[in-house]
Amino acid sequence: MPGNLLEQQASNRRRTWAVMALFVAVLFLLGYGVDWFYVGIPYPVAGAVALIVASVSAVSSYLRGDRAVLASSGAVPLEELALEGASSEDRLKLTQLSNIADEMSLASGLPRPKLYVIGDSDPNAFATGRDPERASIAVTRGLLDTLTRDELQAVVAHEMSHVRNYDIRLMTVVAALVGALVLLSDWVGRGMRFGGGRSSRSSRDKGGGAGSVLFVVWIVAIILAPIIGQVLAMMVSRNREYLADASAAEMTRNPLALAEALAKIEACAEPTRSIKRGTANLCIVDPLARPIGRREGRLANLFASHPPMEQRVAALREMAYR
Repeated sequence: MPGNLLEQQASNRRRTWAVMALFVAVLFLLGYGVDWFYVGIPYPVAGAVALIVASVSAVSSYLRGDRAVLASSGAVPLEELALEGASSEDRLKLTQLSNIADEMSLASGLPRPKLYVIGDSDPNAFATGRDPERASIAVTRGLLDTLTRDELQAVVAHEMSHVRNYDIRLMTVVAALVGALVLLSDWVGRGMRFGGGRSSRSSRDKGGGAGSVLFVVWIVAIILAPIIGQVLAMMVSRNREYLADASAAEMTRNPLALAEALAKIEACAEPTRSIKRGTANLCIVDPLARPIGRREGRLANLFASHPPMEQRVAALREMAYR
């Protein structure tokens, strides 16, 4: 990872958009294969339909996804907790969180997000919403109990960075594209089992040997589409975590605070049970505590939703010493 914050941010943005372009290309090519090999026409009708379906799904998630995520996690608005006869210690922690959100709102130049607390003892946090004006940040009870004020500020800055960088919108689009790939793969698989063989053979015959090879590649791609979609989603998620770490360090001017916060969170190895699998990519650390997230190497780089914590902490400490 580059040591300079701006270089790190630019590098991660380039890689993320490259992955997104690949995502759209795979979706379109799978649809175009339906036209060529399954239906037997040279026009990208199914490819266009696939992109339209993905777009409709993305719009639906964009409009209602944040409410579903917060409800599924059991998140409660901070204001309601403060009014429910909280103890003086809890009220102090909630007030501290509110003050930190105000500070980071000023530092980032963004509207103050809505704050939620999840009644889970494992430390974690995530941001959601369609844009900075409608963003929400949720933290667990465990996070409030575990971190110091500076560390909590760094975590809130990390989540505000996701809001500022529009990661909350990007991950919604990624989730919709993954869903579209899975649906397309299932639809084509069913169609191939119950007909369509004549068009496939005719298209292969027209292309000769090359047509047969492309047909085999297309079939393999259809079978592997769900895995391909998941791998691409994980790549986007990991890149955004590095970028949010760098942005948070820039915002607080205190990279070591986030490094210490991540180290403390990682030391609590229990899963965040209140946060569901579909929300895992949004969290500052993997709420499922999957072992693959702690490994390095090619397999972890493909299937882990978050970068190895050691690498994130090392990058932040390098920034501090620079």
